[in-house]
Amino acid sequence: MSALQIVQLISREDRKVADAVARELPRIASAVEAIVRAIRRGGRLIYVGAGTSGRLALLDAVELPPTYGIGTDVVIALIAGGRKAVTGSVEGAEDSASNAVRDLRAIKVHRGDVVVGVAASGTTPYVLSALQFARQRRAETIALTANRHSPLAKLASISIAPEVGCEVVTGSTRMKAGTSQKMVLNMLSTAAMVQLGHTYENLMIDLVMNNKKLTDRGMRILAEASGASLSSAGRALRQSGHNLRIALVMLKHHVTADEAKRKLKLAKGHMRCAMKL
Repeated sequence: MSALQIVQLISREDRKVADAVARELPRIASAVEAIVRAIRRGGRLIYVGAGTSGRLALLDAVELPPTYGIGTDVVIALIAGGRKAVTGSVEGAEDSASNAVRDLRAIKVHRGDVVVGVAASGTTPYVLSALQFARQRRAETIALTANRHSPLAKLASISIAPEVGCEVVTGSTRMKAGTSQKMVLNMLSTAAMVQLGHTYENLMIDLVMNNKKLTDRGMRILAEASGASLSSAGRALRQSGHNLRIALVMLKHHVTADEAKRKLKLAKGHMRCAMKL
């Protein structure tokens, strides 16, 4: 096949992924609700995976704190083989059931947590062992797999299994299966963060502004959310100590930073309620 024929084939197969994920939406929504319940009660979202699945889960976890302003201990990703497995292969890591138990013990998994096992095959020993241990600790368990008849799917309380079909390169689950995992992980974390109040309309109101690019983005978000000019948004942002929530209440209510803080405290941080006070 020519290069064009190969990429055309891959493109045709990739178009099937979105439909496969769409068929899982009711189960994805149930998983989101479980995650939101857990975090509201002080629990955590814990991803567990190996290889590509583990790396995709880790990517999702590390991007959430700067995007939504949550603590780094709210969403955690465990990957078989640890940090070395992020950039390379750790031989035999995914086959170690005992390491999964060790890793979950280390972070003190408990009944208030949600543990999401991510494994395309649904047979990875590290991930299976993690969900079994999580169940023993009475944590909520969710499976994300490409095989709905797999041991992982049967083990979890909620099973999400986009059936993407055979890969273009047989067994290369970094392709369609990996794409479906990325899509589902995006949905799980994004929908949970929205329901937990970390957005205002469709804006990242809890964005962490730790460099010039993100500070400029925060200023544009504030201007769009408030209807104020960029100069007014920048001034409010400085007066608020670069806190988008405080700055937005200041601009909407034409109040000082201290009064905006008081309103947010009364509303327990809920932006919509603060706007009504």
